[in-house]
Amino acid sequence: MTDWEGPLGEAFERATTYLKGLPERPVGPRATAGELREALGGSLPQHTTDPQQVIAHLAKGVEEGLLPSGSGRFFGFVFGGATPAALAADWLTTVWDQNAGLYAASPAAAVVEEVAAEWLVELFGLPKGTSVGFVTGAQMANFTGLAAARHAVLRDHGWDVERDGLIGAPPIRVLAGAERHDTVDRALRFLGLGTSCIVPIPVDGQGRMRADALAAELTDGPTIVCAQVGNVNTGAIDPIEEICERAHQRNAWVHVDGAFGLWATVSQELRTQLKGIDQADSWATDAHKWLNVPYDSGLVLCAHPDAHRAAMSVRASYLIHDEHGERDALEFNPEFSRRARGFAVYAAIRALGRDGIAGIVDRCHAMARRFADTLAANGVEVLNDVVLNQVLVRFGNDDELTRTVVRAVQQEGTCWMSGTTWQGKAAMRISVSNWTTAEEDVDRSAAAVLAVAERLR
Repeated sequence: MTDWEGPLGEAFERATTYLKGLPERPVGPRATAGELREALGGSLPQHTTDPQQVIAHLAKGVEEGLLPSGSGRFFGFVFGGATPAALAADWLTTVWDQNAGLYAASPAAAVVEEVAAEWLVELFGLPKGTSVGFVTGAQMANFTGLAAARHAVLRDHGWDVERDGLIGAPPIRVLAGAERHDTVDRALRFLGLGTSCIVPIPVDGQGRMRADALAAELTDGPTIVCAQVGNVNTGAIDPIEEICERAHQRNAWVHVDGAFGLWATVSQELRTQLKGIDQADSWATDAHKWLNVPYDSGLVLCAHPDAHRAAMSVRASYLIHDEHGERDALEFNPEFSRRARGFAVYAAIRALGRDGIAGIVDRCHAMARRFADTLAANGVEVLNDVVLNQVLVRFGNDDELTRTVVRAVQQEGTCWMSGTTWQGKAAMRISVSNWTTAEEDVDRSAAAVLAVAERLR
């Protein structure tokens, strides 16, 4: 036996056992932090341990502390699962252990990302030539897109932010919906703009930015507009076409946070809600949501590759930059050394094709509607229009009861969904994002939610 066969064989057996057990596994962790520390902790090891024994010990120690987010009955946070091709490619990514920062460091990773990037641009219906960066998630995708925006709006006012920094620069205003995701604020902090640059734009009853209110705030100074495709609570979609039209009339950059909602462009039924999406300047989304690629896998896309490169590019004497037009990934993302995330994205798209990806999106939308209809028919208040995969529900018009139901459902184990506060009200947030979720999962989960709510009333 080689040094690899024991630990890899152990890992394979435990991985396949875990995956086979997901359909009936209780959907929630079953160990406290203290119990996990007892199983996994102890003094620093002083001597070598057989790698197969280490893997067995680790797997056994964490077993009861895993949150089975790959289950078809996991409806928390907008987590996707992992399709077979994407998961297998991700395993190979670890085995190949490529540093995907430069073409010279991994020609295979660079070319696979290039091909996957072209497919993504076509899938989303974005302008040909749109650049793509493979990042950790929507947080870094928003950061990168907004970095490109910062470069462009200051350049247009005669300022080179990469050379001269922000001290003395013309102030940038960021117009963003009042219900934007917190990753936008955090990205602006990282970029040195701070959150005081944000001008919150009023939203409608579903959380969509009001384009008329946006128009009243637009000026001729350096301006970035942050639109949203998929409100994190309701799934609502901002009126992108009107936002882009109004913003571009004042030379503002439009960045779209489409962490999960951008994938709706692949659906024949849902894409009409995203009319004008191709008119924006940059977009952020996650492959580990509706494409169901393993964590972590985020995407940033930019209609202005020169601005994208200017914000991210780096040159150094010890780096081997390609001189023949091949793709150096560090031109498009903030990392130097990085995992070759493109392999799993490539495998997912090649295995599913456009029709398969659309099928996941449409099925998740249908299952969300089924969830909402079932709960509403049994007296549960549904707070939102189910336009994508998000369902917000409330019990007895009571904050404390709603929060108690959320906790009790998580503990009961049939399914798992998270709580939230939306427009001042406590709610249960149901996010249908997994490629395996079927009618049986929804019906079984809805029945469990109703039983818990009835018991707690």
